[in-house]
Amino acid sequence: MYARRRPPSRWAAPDVVPVRRLFDNITGRPGGARPQGVSGIIVRRVAYDIDEPYGRLITTTLRLLTWNVWARFGPWERREKAIRAVLEEHDPDIVGLVEAWAGQGERLGLPHHVFAGESEDSGVALLSRWPIERHEHRTLAGPEDGTGAVLFAELAGPRGVVQVFVVALTWRLQHSAVRQAQVREVAAFVADVQRRRCPTIVCGDFNADPDSDEIRLLTGKSAPAAPDLVCYDAWETAGTGGPGHTWARTNSWAVPLLWPDRRIDHVFSAWPRRGGAGHPVHCEVVGTRPLDGVLASDHYGVLADLRY
Repeated sequence: MYARRRPPSRWAAPDVVPVRRLFDNITGRPGGARPQGVSGIIVRRVAYDIDEPYGRLITTTLRLLTWNVWARFGPWERREKAIRAVLEEHDPDIVGLVEAWAGQGERLGLPHHVFAGESEDSGVALLSRWPIERHEHRTLAGPEDGTGAVLFAELAGPRGVVQVFVVALTWRLQHSAVRQAQVREVAAFVADVQRRRCPTIVCGDFNADPDSDEIRLLTGKSAPAAPDLVCYDAWETAGTGGPGHTWARTNSWAVPLLWPDRRIDHVFSAWPRRGGAGHPVHCEVVGTRPLDGVLASDHYGVLADLRY
């Protein structure tokens, strides 16, 4: 078990300077003329370390896997064995499941788990190596024939708290406007409960490509869905190469829907914390090979290693 490292601070203490003295320095004479409209506020100047802006970078990581596991469709008992085989191969610390079913947590090999859904056949779930200290499930507004949910869990990891949000957005291609509204709900939830000193991860099946309006709301490519909430896309930051498609015509379960190849399952992380905590350093697509002739799901999973 690793002990949490607290790197020494490389930030200088703020230099508090009255505005009049600041303008004295600028003008070169005592009582230098103050620009019109400037009051006697206090200006804080903070030294910035360009070599280590986050302090000394953390070298340890956590491993997270997010996956839409396709509910109880097809030969789901055999598929569940294939899902477990992928988890055993990659040994994640945290797993976020979409279209999970009740009871999976007990069978997939991680000791702590929570499931939430309108039925036992399909919901969202979080599995963890570490204790789940609290959790909350919210249904997102959407069409009657769509989906929309987010499951939040706060984990007591060995090097500090980790916050995870597992997201499922409505799926129809024409529902971009609905997904944008759902992303705003998720972002407001994250902004409301996040701890800015610990890693905050938002993952799941967004049913939206990285250049879509709904994803741009999260990644700083448009006005943010919630004030100051901008996330790193783990694949874009640390992917192993290629398009990273999670819905692909190479998957026999996906072929009948006649969709093009798409990257619609994502791992996002909030702006890195001290030491770079939460910053993605590796990301790959998993679950692409059949086990005993059966693919685990109609989606491929996304595995990410993040500084922790």
